[in-house]
Amino acid sequence: MKTSNPLPLLILMVIFSPLAIDIYLPALPIMASEFSVSLNQMQWSISAFILSMGFGQLISGPMADKYGRKPVAMMGILIYGISSLLAANADNFEFLLAARLLQGLGACAIVVAAFACVRDRYDALRSGMMYSYLNGAICCIPAMAPILGNVLTELFGWRSNFDFMALYAVIAGVIIMLSLTESRPTNTLVSKQLFSVKPYIAVLINPVFLFNSIIVMLSMSIILAYVTSSPAWLMVTLGLDREAFVYWFSINAVLNIIGCVVAPRILVNWGARLTIGTGMVTLIGSGFLMLALRDWQDPTGFMLPIMLSSLGFSMLMGACAGQALCAFGQNAGTASAMLGFIQMSGSALVVFLLQMLPISATDQLSILMLSFIPVYVLWKSAAIKKHIHAEPI
Repeated sequence: MKTSNPLPLLILMVIFSPLAIDIYLPALPIMASEFSVSLNQMQWSISAFILSMGFGQLISGPMADKYGRKPVAMMGILIYGISSLLAANADNFEFLLAARLLQGLGACAIVVAAFACVRDRYDALRSGMMYSYLNGAICCIPAMAPILGNVLTELFGWRSNFDFMALYAVIAGVIIMLSLTESRPTNTLVSKQLFSVKPYIAVLINPVFLFNSIIVMLSMSIILAYVTSSPAWLMVTLGLDREAFVYWFSINAVLNIIGCVVAPRILVNWGARLTIGTGMVTLIGSGFLMLALRDWQDPTGFMLPIMLSSLGFSMLMGACAGQALCAFGQNAGTASAMLGFIQMSGSALVVFLLQMLPISATDQLSILMLSFIPVYVLWKSAAIKKHIHAEPI
């Protein structure tokens, strides 16, 4: 980077993904009506983006190791911008889904490049801190994007949300093109076959990577389940209007921001083990609280457990990502891609399967939060503890 502090540029890069998810959430009911589909079907546009973003990382990861972080990021920005314009001009639901799948491919390339840049520069502990700061930036988007999206929808219609994404791609793309310098280490391991599965197997069999990536995936599952179910639950089941939905969504996003800003300090002061353990206990407590308030037909009963869970996964996401990637200095792009694949595609699959069950959104979220009980028990097991923690902690 041409600046001594790479964080501002990395923030610009990771914002692409949450912007594509959160800005048009208030417009989902309008879009469903225009395309003559149910609100649940319209939520597929979120799941399609997440799923594509996960699988696309298996392609962009090796490319980032072979060709460098900057070329892959710029390619992703170009795809993201074009697909945003395609979505803005979609005349049927199927075309919109296709555009969203393409947009996910672009976003994943940008995120893989950003995460690889972090691993190129920092050790496990400092990487965890950087990931926490980036997660804090990501969490700013749910606080601001729905407000902006609501205004754009009111003034110019829902399509303007995707026009805005294309505009962001142009502006951020120019800044990144001019300011981002290559960080790929000269000793990066590059497979002769660009899309070989062997590099991924080598990453996947690492027990530290596997355990921490599962924690990241389960945390992401909670976020995805909340994002996809909250419009229907709050605006349809509980009858909130768009302004009230944005209000509650933004309050939780602000709490997310606070959690992600504080998380790096907690990580430094407590160490990775205590931070991760506290995060899991917080999520388990959120699950029990969600069960206790499940019959309270009020947004407070739904959002209180969500807010508590926000503090939990704020402590987990950065710390576990740093632990997962710490052993892969020579193939950070591939390792980042595998982490992203497990996080995005794994969470999309888990949430999709849960949403197929005849249970409410509150029960789905409770199951996800309480799934940390066996993970925590495994994490506390003295017999395997040495195999699931990285150093330094």
